Amino acid sequence: MPAQPKATLEQLLTMLGFEVTVEEHPLEDGLFLDVKTEDSGRLIGRQGQTLSDLQYLTNRMLYQQDQSVPKVMIDVGGYRAKARDALVEKAKAAAEKVRRWGDIVELEPMSAFDRRIIYNALREQVGIETQSVEVEGTNKKAILLRPKH
Repeated sequence: MPAQPKATLEQLLTMLGFEVTVEEHPLEDGLFLDVKTEDSGRLIGRQGQTLSDLQYLTNRMLYQQDQSVPKVMIDVGGYRAKARDALVEKAKAAAEKVRRWGDIVELEPMSAFDRRIIYNALREQVGIETQSVEVEGTNKKAILLRPKH
């Protein structure tokens, strides 16, 4: 039986005691599940950690059912879109600071997902070089921005 991402997520959240509506939208490389609920704060969690965990668990459950199922991206109440916009703005501000002052700027440690957003936002920036660096004591990396010589 093929995996059913929307039904799987709805069932998981219902079992956890949430009343939700899930909308399904196709993406180029997977599926986007948009969760609508009155209790979005609890599903998003601190800095989106609960949302990331929910996405991970949902993808693991779907993969166990059908290994060919496309990756699922989950958002609750537009959180990921807002967070993405904020990251892009932060990246552009840091790039402007590097260009203006010639200093190296280090962004805070972040997940691979967030770093990918930063790299995509800075890909077109002229004169800026980016590099991920390990942050001791965490499983996250920070991004360094420096002038390109």
